[in-house]
Amino acid sequence: MTDPEHGVPYLADERSGRAYELDPLRWRGDDGAPLTVSPLAAPAPEDLATGSGTPGGPAARGLWRYRAALPLPAGRPAVTLGEGGTPLVEREWEGGPVRFKLEWANPTGSFKDRGSSVMISALAARGVTEVIEDSSGNGGSSVAAYCAAAGIRARILVPEGTSPAKILQSRAYGADIRPVPGGRDATAAEALRQSAATCYAGHNWHPFFLQGTKTLAYELWEDLGFTAPDAVVTVAGAGSIVLGCDLGFGELLAAGRIARRPRLLAAQPAACAPVHAAFHSAPAPDFGPTIAEGAAIREPVRLPEVVAAVRRSGGDMAAIAEEDIVAAVRGLAARGLYAEPTSAVAAAAVRVFRARGAIRDGETTVVILTGSALKTPAAMDRLISPSGTTT
Repeated sequence: MTDPEHGVPYLADERSGRAYELDPLRWRGDDGAPLTVSPLAAPAPEDLATGSGTPGGPAARGLWRYRAALPLPAGRPAVTLGEGGTPLVEREWEGGPVRFKLEWANPTGSFKDRGSSVMISALAARGVTEVIEDSSGNGGSSVAAYCAAAGIRARILVPEGTSPAKILQSRAYGADIRPVPGGRDATAAEALRQSAATCYAGHNWHPFFLQGTKTLAYELWEDLGFTAPDAVVTVAGAGSIVLGCDLGFGELLAAGRIARRPRLLAAQPAACAPVHAAFHSAPAPDFGPTIAEGAAIREPVRLPEVVAAVRRSGGDMAAIAEEDIVAAVRGLAARGLYAEPTSAVAAAAVRVFRARGAIRDGETTVVILTGSALKTPAAMDRLISPSGTTT
């Protein structure tokens, strides 16, 4: 355990107040609670890294431009595939202009590459040679890719109904794929059991994964001329984008780099919306099948922290019907944006948030499109065909 009062980065258990040494091999507290890295100092614009990894000079593309805000050993090479630096494009959507952040431009086709790059870099620096991960698809293929880049063996546990395209991608990277009977939660439980013998790189648990996700906040800050957007709309399954934005924008606010946090507006499919229910103090919902498979997490590990992050920002949450997710997939495609159904949940929520006044005329709203529809060809074939249906 370290002394937080001396400004040394540490792992924090927000639920108990305990602190632990900043060690990437530790992914949860002694009492089983999830951990986060203590807040770090946000760099000034002139202190961002260039292509040579030094401050000042011409901009370097990508996540590692923000290395000064990441808790990694100095002088150790990053495990990178060119993640970050994703496009931000403006479109008219649901009654007004929004800016779509195209996270599918990351190397494996989803935002998960931000977290995987930082997490695997930290584990590689500690000499890890094998990891286990559980995922419904995008997280597993991302971890598999970065393990391949680092020369680390990866065992990926997936729910038995996972999209074949996502499994194929993980296998292509050389990962050992283990299907698990049951849904996403059964897969997570099996991974936790196996983690007793193998280093666990679970993207929903590992605190260094969130350090990668927080670079989304830093990148939006730079995209918008070193200012914060007024609102950020995202889908929430485990809630890692919500938590990453909370961390990143919180660090920028504490350093005086921005004047206020953006409102975090999170959406879940109505068929699986436990965070939405908790946010609105509603009874636990019944669960059903959803086309947004990446958000089908019944028991998010960090549920109270996600709710707290949305509330801290003055944000809101919405639950989106299946037919509205399908309509958003089609509407995005008609504008040249080929988004997988999970990420289309955020786009579908814009109408809801605009009607509630959480998205306002004249403000800057960013909608995070988390993954490419190339990941889900079978689902897209059903949705885009003239007689497409979710059944």
